[in-house]
Amino acid sequence: MSSESQDKKSRHKSRMQNRKKIVDEAVSKALEERGIVILYTGDGKGKTTAAMGTVTRALGFGYSTVVTQFIKGTWECGEKNLLMGAAHPLQWHQMGTDFTWETQDFEADKAAAMALWEKAREALRDERVYLVVLDELTYALNYRWLDKEEVVQAIQQRPREQTVVITGRGAKQYLKDVADTVSEMCAEKHAFNTGIAARRGIEW
Repeated sequence: MSSESQDKKSRHKSRMQNRKKIVDEAVSKALEERGIVILYTGDGKGKTTAAMGTVTRALGFGYSTVVTQFIKGTWECGEKNLLMGAAHPLQWHQMGTDFTWETQDFEADKAAAMALWEKAREALRDERVYLVVLDELTYALNYRWLDKEEVVQAIQQRPREQTVVITGRGAKQYLKDVADTVSEMCAEKHAFNTGIAARRGIEW
């Protein structure tokens, strides 16, 4: 091996040793065991997709999971088609209405959201449920279909081992405050904005 190659190998090993030290120190400090609140927000694509990845992960270990979907009430959903067709401890609830800009009926949308919230609240009280997904919850809050204090309290008072994943654009600061992990999806480009139709099996 040439001296240049040997030097490159040595520098890489040194960098990885430093990285390992940083990672090991972080792991050694993460001692608390409990469920967390994860928030996926922002204008970029991938919020629900990320949540469904977490659902798949939890189900892979056999953990009881409840998905509630606000807004997305009538569209076919590829994730649901797959996961509900298997023998998993999974419950999946939807509002059962179309997008609010399609229904244009505040009272009907609010009633549907409140009915769905009751399902979500039941899950948030159930110690047997390991993961609860509140998909597009931000819309239900920002449109004032749901009471934010009631929602925050239910999330904060959930069983200790339970994790909650919240998705949706325009998450307000109070949701960011209650979350343990916040990821902001940034929209740099989206095919839809250039006239490319949403594709089955990719967008939904």
